[in-house]
Amino acid sequence: MKMTKSIIAFMLVVLLLVGCAAPANNTTTTQAVGETTAANGTEAVESTTENTYTSLDDFVLFDAEGVLTTTGRDAKGTTGVVSSGKYEASKIGKEIMEKGGNAVDAAVAVGFALGLAEPNSSGLGGGGFMTLRTEDGTTLFIDFRERAPMAATPEMWQSYTDADGKSHVIGSQNSDGGKSVGIPGNVAGLLYALDNYGTMSREEILRPIIELAKKGITVTPTLSNDMKNSYDKLMLYSESGDLFLKEIDGIKYPYEIGENFQNPEYAKALELIAAQGADVFYKGEIAEAIVASVNKYGGIFTMEDMANYQVEVVEPVKGTYRGYEIVSSPTPSSGGTIVLEILNILENFDLPSMTDNSAEELHLFSEAFKLAYADRGQYMGDPKFVEVPLKGLMSKTYAKKLADKIDLNVSTENVMPDDPWMFEHEDTTHYSVADNKGNIVAVTQTVNFIFGSKVAVPGYGFVMNDEMADFVTEADHPNSIAGGKTPLSSMTPTIVLKDGKPYAVLGTPGGTTIISTVAQIISNLVDHNMGMQEAIDAPRISGFNNNTISVETRIPADIISKLEAMGHIVKPSTEWSRSFGSVNAVKYLEDGTLDGGADPRRDGKALGY
Repeated sequence: MKMTKSIIAFMLVVLLLVGCAAPANNTTTTQAVGETTAANGTEAVESTTENTYTSLDDFVLFDAEGVLTTTGRDAKGTTGVVSSGKYEASKIGKEIMEKGGNAVDAAVAVGFALGLAEPNSSGLGGGGFMTLRTEDGTTLFIDFRERAPMAATPEMWQSYTDADGKSHVIGSQNSDGGKSVGIPGNVAGLLYALDNYGTMSREEILRPIIELAKKGITVTPTLSNDMKNSYDKLMLYSESGDLFLKEIDGIKYPYEIGENFQNPEYAKALELIAAQGADVFYKGEIAEAIVASVNKYGGIFTMEDMANYQVEVVEPVKGTYRGYEIVSSPTPSSGGTIVLEILNILENFDLPSMTDNSAEELHLFSEAFKLAYADRGQYMGDPKFVEVPLKGLMSKTYAKKLADKIDLNVSTENVMPDDPWMFEHEDTTHYSVADNKGNIVAVTQTVNFIFGSKVAVPGYGFVMNDEMADFVTEADHPNSIAGGKTPLSSMTPTIVLKDGKPYAVLGTPGGTTIISTVAQIISNLVDHNMGMQEAIDAPRISGFNNNTISVETRIPADIISKLEAMGHIVKPSTEWSRSFGSVNAVKYLEDGTLDGGADPRRDGKALGY
């Protein structure tokens, strides 16, 4: 049998007995927590270094076996709550508010902190969306999504067309390497929010993250597994291997659970940004390093691409669900529009009278998902390049037409997009921050796939996105590639208002499952009056292709049997499936308390004060 690089590497360690060797470069290690197994089936090597530092403080994220805990993720506060995908980021955001910062200050700090603590999903080389409500009631949407470099065309990748006429990229050119990278927007977007809606300086916001980067973050089961599963590609793109793998006696290995990962290069990048602002990233030395790194691996970046990047500020999409106002992401995200389409369809049925996660309710969710996702694939794209029937897609009259297609007892096969044009006249990581003044910030940011394009920027501690994979490869599609175009997204940072007052803020990573997850959480809150953590913990379903749905296995067997009797093809997942998203959210309770929840499907933690 052919041996992979990772198998050979681990065998060499065992043979050479170097488990106690001191790591080289910028790493220190702690005793690994429990026995872990590498993705290739070989036993991992434990470190015996006597360093007990942990960035998790007293928060128990995983047990002695390296299994994520499913409790202790929520928190309440009377002044402010931060809920993010990493404890360290939530802690920094909370401390920013304790020092007098508002929810925007905290959100910007959390965004930069996640680039350190969750580099597999986020970072300076990525982009995202922010849905914002200020304390005076103003709502806006900040688009800092990645854009295609100006030289990008549908012909930039080698591809072939199958018998059905569908185009496919050869190899992984659209997900790995230089031609998968879009112009990053994270730095521009976060600093725009800080400059316009925050109250603190860049130095105040970035200093605690710089210190943490030098001190290190504790490697969680999620991060360790992503490092192991990406090992071969991190080695192939050597700069990423240098950054995200530890080195012992000249051999690189993934970090184990509980070890300490330091990133002084990331600290250096943040120090430059603190001193020089966005210009150093888009016009200065970091921009030069980005262009060189991307183009080394076949990219088509120019310094003009970087310098010309612009944040876009637009009106969010708005709709209602059973009297609650939904404020969410407009195009080029499909998220807000399609969530509203789903909710508009569901509004035609009496979900509040149904038992949560009953077969009757899950059937309606599945049917609504299929109808709305069919429209998403047919019509959604960057509105600067294609005309999108947004009003039609969000029309309640159109939703009633779709709802009338649903058979309450039988799953519908081969759902086709309808025609929203006749009603036209009428997304990874997410975090949520809320304060008692009514400032609400929902941010979804990403580098797309795990460790993005795998192209790291040496000397600055971050990996570049592979957001170009979100374009379709065909030339004549609403989501086709064009220079300067923004790829379609599912990211759905969302704010919910009740009688004009804050009610909830939420969002999730998860690719195309983002939309269905956000819709389910809103239904849990509105239709079943759940608390925030209860709404997050509830079992989920996903799926929008024909009759196939995936379900978390906490859904009872008798419910699954009833769904199958309706014609659904049910694919069991796990009890707590990472593929179903990782919601971080806050609910405003009637007594003024802020009720924060975080998803046990990944590393999320809410903190309040």
